[in-house]
Amino acid sequence: MATADGQGRNIRIGTNSGVISVGDHNTVIQNSGGAGPAIDPAHEELLRAVRELRQDLARMVATPQVEELGGQLDDTETEIAAQGAASPGRLARLRAALADASSVVGLLGSGAAAVEAVAALVGG
Repeated sequence: MATADGQGRNIRIGTNSGVISVGDHNTVIQNSGGAGPAIDPAHEELLRAVRELRQDLARMVATPQVEELGGQLDDTETEIAAQGAASPGRLARLRAALADASSVVGLLGSGAAAVEAVAALVGG
């Protein structure tokens, strides 16, 4: 397969038996055997809280802060499922999104659970 990138350079991909990433800011994750990584109990609790909060947010009025929080919840769930834990950077972004949407998060029990789960992992 050959194709040109946006700058006119050709990209060729032959046979590949592993993973491949093309472009800037990519992350490649390969889980062999189809089984995901083991998730520690603290991240498992965060994952439950993230899923519950995302369901509750679906019933809320969409504001920029709620939409950003929804995106951070999605990214956090994806990272925990793929890697078994959320990175410190991911936790910081989630914490900031929770704070920015605090007027909505504070109304939801699932929001309080998510805030507590993040605080347990990052401290404070």
